[in-house]
Amino acid sequence: MKRTAFVVKTSPDGKRCIAIDSLNADKILNTIKQNKLVKKFDLICLTILSGIRNSDLYDKEDINNRCKKVTAMKFKGQPNARIYCKEFVTDDKTLIVICAEMLESKKNQKNQHREINLIGKVASYEYIIE
Repeated sequence: MKRTAFVVKTSPDGKRCIAIDSLNADKILNTIKQNKLVKKFDLICLTILSGIRNSDLYDKEDINNRCKKVTAMKFKGQPNARIYCKEFVTDDKTLIVICAEMLESKKNQKNQHREINLIGKVASYEYIIE
């Protein structure tokens, strides 16, 4: 079953977009607002849309070959939240980063069973952009 996502931010040149999974949008946006992570979310989005690589804010979650297109927005500090994203490139070479799942608090440096399952789940998602 394909999931839907909607675009929330686009780069000025239109070559990069940030989208949010429609089914998880309420949880993701509410967690960002409740934990006062709005400025950090905007900074991470700006970094992605500008094409800047900053592994402290946004990086690949390479745990196995199946999860190569899964990345994480990192909100280090309190509450050390993560938004696991799926990246894909459209036919016209537009990079779309879809915020798929929210992990409200990560307690370990290494990915544990809970994080690995969530990353695998995100890797299995297929999307239609609204």
